[in-house]
Amino acid sequence: MIRRIQFLLLIPLLVLLLGVLYGLHSAPSQEGQTSPVNKLEPSAGPSANLANPDFDRHVNELKKRLPSSDFSIVVQPPFVVIGDEPADDVKEHSERTVKWAVDKLKQDYFTKDPKEILDIWLFKDSASYEKHATALFGEKPTTPYGYYSTAHKALVMNISTGSGTLVHEIVHPFIEANFPACPAWLNEGLGSLYEQCGEVNGHIHGFTNWRLPGLQAAIKTGSVPSFRKLMAMDTRAFYNDDDKGTNYSQSRYLCYYLQQRGLLTRFYREFHAHPDEDPTGYKTLQRILRLRDMNAFKQRWEQYVLGLKQGYELTVRPN
Repeated sequence: MIRRIQFLLLIPLLVLLLGVLYGLHSAPSQEGQTSPVNKLEPSAGPSANLANPDFDRHVNELKKRLPSSDFSIVVQPPFVVIGDEPADDVKEHSERTVKWAVDKLKQDYFTKDPKEILDIWLFKDSASYEKHATALFGEKPTTPYGYYSTAHKALVMNISTGSGTLVHEIVHPFIEANFPACPAWLNEGLGSLYEQCGEVNGHIHGFTNWRLPGLQAAIKTGSVPSFRKLMAMDTRAFYNDDDKGTNYSQSRYLCYYLQQRGLLTRFYREFHAHPDEDPTGYKTLQRILRLRDMNAFKQRWEQYVLGLKQGYELTVRPN
C-alpha cells in the first residue's frame, strides 16, 4: 500500500518533467531569430547550407578565381551564384530570382537538374561585366545583358539590366539536361517567354515584353515565316538567319499564345514524350490546337499578336 502511494505521488513529477522536456523542443523561437543551422550567409561556403562535398570543393576552387574581395558566393542548387554587388543583394538574387525560377520551371517542365554544378556570375554594371567576363573567360561579351556558356559551365550576367535575362538563361541548362533533342525555336521560345515573367495562380507566367513591337512590324511587312519553316530550322539556321530577331519573337509569342490558352505545359510534355516521331514539334502543335490548316492558324495568330499591347495582359483562358 505504501509503495502504491509513493508511485502515485511520483506521477505529477513525471508529468511536470515531460512537460518541461516537451517545451524545450516545441517552444517557438523569438520573433526575428533564425536558427544557426538554417542561416544563409552570402559569403559562406556550401558547407553552411548543404552537406554536399561536391559543392564544398567547387566553392573552394571558385574562391581562388575571385577577381577581388568585392565578390561573395551563395550556393543555390543546382547553381553557385557569385556577384560583386553587396552580399545581401547577391543573396537576394539567389533566393528571389534563381531559386524561384528553378522551383517554378521544375514545377511545370523539368524533372532533372543539370548534371554538373553551374556558376552564375552576376556583375553589378556594364563595366564590371565586360571587364570580368573578358578576364575570366577570355572573350568579350557579344550582348550587353548576359549569356549562357556551355564551354565554361557558366551563366554570365550584367545584373544592372534586370533579372529577366537571368531567368531566360536559366531555362537553357534545364532544357539541355531534360530535352537534348529540343529544337532551337522551343529552347529560345521558352527562354524568351520567361525573360519577362511573374507568378500567376502559383505558376511561372510570361508577360508581353520588348520583343512585341518588332514582331508586329515584321507581321505587317509579311516577313514572318510559316510555323513549319520556323520549327524546322536547325540551330545554325535559327541563330544565323538574317531575321533571327524575328525567329526569337515568333517563337516567344507562339509560346505566349499557347500559355494564354492553358496549352503550353501540355504541349511541352507531349512533344518531349515523342521527339523521334515529331522532331520539330509541328505535328504536336497541330494536335494540341486540333487544326490541320496551319496557314489559316498563322493568319489568326498574327491578328492576335497585332492586338497585343506591351505591358497589358489578357486573361489566361484554360483549354
